[in-house]
Amino acid sequence: MMHAAAFRRVFEYHLRANDMVWHLCDALDDARFDQQDGYGHGSIRAELMHLLDVDLVWFSALHRRPPGDALSPAASRAELHRQRHAVATMMRAWLAALDDAHLFQQPIREPAEDRGLFVWQVLIHVINHGTDHRAQLLRRLHDLGVATPPQDFIFDLAEH
Repeated sequence: MMHAAAFRRVFEYHLRANDMVWHLCDALDDARFDQQDGYGHGSIRAELMHLLDVDLVWFSALHRRPPGDALSPAASRAELHRQRHAVATMMRAWLAALDDAHLFQQPIREPAEDRGLFVWQVLIHVINHGTDHRAQLLRRLHDLGVATPPQDFIFDLAEH
């Protein structure tokens, strides 16, 4: 049986790992932050915005509410951080109320192709998606000469 407490723990890792990557990206000057490299979403800024947007869209769907307006591609770093903190706060609040039975509900009504998804499936997707895009970002940062630490969940377990 799946347990809500386990998902809360994995999402604390997810949010900490996201924070780590955002912190590394803060060290980049604007030119490198916005540099188009033809990979993924095109720039580190765009990749971070995609990562943030996916967390927002899926958790808004779990809340049964629209995600709101997308951030402008030209949003300032301060605005990106404000949105990131707001999304993390929303995610933590939703996860705090999660119970085991809720994992087997299907709350999403729109879009139609997502109606059959169970909460646990959405949560695993968000975690997997975050791991994938953080790995892409870490590689891009490495290529720009930034020292990148591991993002392994097992290390997070040992530290927290």
